[in-house]
This record gives sequence, C-alpha cells and structure tokens, in this order.
Amino acid sequence: MTIMTECQVLFRPDSDALRFLPEGPYSLNDGRISWVAIQHGGDSGAGSINILDPVAGSNECFDLPGRPGFAFPTSQPGVFVAGVERSLGLFDTNTNAWTELCGGVDSAVENTIINDGVIYGDNLIFGCKDLKFETKKAGLYLWRQHDRSLIQLRDDQICSNGKAVVQQEDGNLALIDIDSPSKTITRSSLDLASGTVGEPSSVVDVTSEQIFPDGMIITPDGRSLIVAFYDPADPECGVARQYGLDSGAVEAVWTCPGSPRVTCPQLVTIEGRVHLLLTTAVEHMEPEQQQRHPNAGCLFVGSTTFDAVSDQPVLTV
Repeated sequence: MTIMTECQVLFRPDSDALRFLPEGPYSLNDGRISWVAIQHGGDSGAGSINILDPVAGSNECFDLPGRPGFAFPTSQPGVFVAGVERSLGLFDTNTNAWTELCGGVDSAVENTIINDGVIYGDNLIFGCKDLKFETKKAGLYLWRQHDRSLIQLRDDQICSNGKAVVQQEDGNLALIDIDSPSKTITRSSLDLASGTVGEPSSVVDVTSEQIFPDGMIITPDGRSLIVAFYDPADPECGVARQYGLDSGAVEAVWTCPGSPRVTCPQLVTIEGRVHLLLTTAVEHMEPEQQQRHPNAGCLFVGSTTFDAVSDQPVLTV
C-alpha cells in the first residue's frame, strides 16, 4: 500500500531571488538546515548558501561568487564545501571568504556549470549541467579529498542531478544517479580507488510521464530512494516519491500544494520528529502561473514513518 502525505509550507523565502531555485537541503549538527539558492533569478549569475532555523523560522543568507550546484557542511564549523560555476571550493560563513580547491571543472566543453552532488567518506561525487539543457556533454566527477584529485567519471550527461552511493551485498559500491532529461534513475558500479564507474542500468523509469526526476536521497535503511520531481506543467501539487531500490515500486508519495516544481528532498529532525523537507522552485513560471501556484519557491515539510534521518556526512577538511 502506497502511503500518501500532503506537505505543509515550512518556510516562505522573503524575496523573489530566494524563491527562484531553492535546492540541496541538509541537516546541520545544531538543528538548523542549510540549503542553496542555485540562482537569484533567471538573468542572475549568482546564488547563495542559506541556513534556516526551522523552529524560529529565521533564515540567514550568504552570497556566493557565482551559481552553486551544491553546498555541504565540513569538519570546520561554519565552513561549507561548494560547487560554484566551474570551481570546487570552501566558503566560510564566518568571514564570507571563498577558497578554491579546484578550478576548471568541465573545461573540455563550453556552457556547463556544476550541479548536484553527494558526499561519501572523504569523497565528493558531483555532476554538471548543460545550461541549454539539450546536449550530452556535461561531466560527472569524483573529487578525492585525501589526495586532492579530480577525476572525470562520465562526459555524456545533460543535467546531472540527484545522487546516492550504496554498498551492495558483495561489498562493492554502486552509484545511483539521475540525469534529469533521461527521465530515468540508474545504478552503476563505482570504484573510488580507480576512479571509474560501470555501465548504468535502469532502476526507475518515468519516461511515460511529463515530470523530471531532480534531487534524490536514500532512506535510512538503504533500501529505498526518495526522489523530488520537477513538473514543468501546471498541476495543482508538486510531488516526491519513495521507490524501492530493488523493486522500483512506489512505496510513498508526498505532495506540495500550490508548488509543482519540487527540486530536492531531505530527511530532517524538527522538534524531535523526522520530517521530509522538500524544496520547490519558481523557475520558468510566468506571472500568471505564479498566481495559480502561490506556494512556488517555498520549503515544505511532511510527516514520515522514519525514526532517524538518512546519513548526512560532513567533508573532513
């Protein structure tokens, strides 16, 4: 039986810039939640890291030197590792200082920037996106923090989005990956030592639907995926779904009333209970669409049956 849950607005950003394209929610160790504003408007070349206090409803915004694809906390308090434009670096929210770790990402092609990523151990796996959303040229990368190595895993993605790394029964790793325009979620072998991935196989296929898979997390038991879906059309509600990793079956559905473009999921603890937090976007909405969808760009929360959140590691720096 599929569990159905209607989400509620947790936080309504106070500006058009912050409502345009929120993504990447992540639990911080003090109970707050970080998230990124990918782009401060359709013509903007900048974005930000945001830190939300879900109980007080207050939000701090830290402007970045470009458009971020992701930002994750590190072992240094207040310091995030972020992918911004074509650079990987550290941003210190205490001083607003940006320190580049690696530049020139995806330099073999034009018109791509860094998009979504995931931490696994002392590694970052992240991808890029074609800004025109049309050509299979964007890279998928492994950043190994221990030897400061950037390794290209793939060079044929259009808009690289949600990712998860799972350990299989044989002890080997697998990368669960989304390239949004393909409308599929794939699994491939992952070897961190050699910096290689195998041929992908399909886990979830939504090619018959108009929605696009966007952000993704793995559930605490490692058996299911929670996927946010970006709907370019005009439904009353946006949606996130939980799929069995082995079966591909839908196990749970969360809806976001008045906000069809759901971008990223994350499990968070608020006042002792585990909730699903979903970011949503205004991106590509005409003014009349925004009037029909008054909650577009808000952060939502919905109830869950989980008693713990998924692993949300920090990068040791």
